[in-house]
Amino acid sequence: MDITTFSALAEPNRLRIVELLLNGPLTVGDIANRLGLRQPQASKHLRVLLEAGLVEVQAVANRRSYKIRLEPFRELDAWLETYRGVWDERLDALENYLHKLRTHEPNQTTFQEE
Repeated sequence: MDITTFSALAEPNRLRIVELLLNGPLTVGDIANRLGLRQPQASKHLRVLLEAGLVEVQAVANRRSYKIRLEPFRELDAWLETYRGVWDERLDALENYLHKLRTHEPNQTTFQEE
């Protein structure tokens, strides 16, 4: 797993850009408008995402549109899959433990009369 992916996505605006691009390609201006950024800021974030391989540029006439690249996210998902088994196992153990606590706990009242 390439650490560049995590570094690029760690910045909130870049993560928001990726989330916007899930719905389809957008121009820098569209992205800037939707996120309330200035166009140079959006361009800098897109450059980082482009260098990380998370987005690609498509030239349409005199406009450049950015779209998400799915391969890095598939790689991320495959990397996370190695941990899902551990998480599922631990969560199942916690669920079993909590179930035991509930079923073996004597009924206690929180209010006692004197």
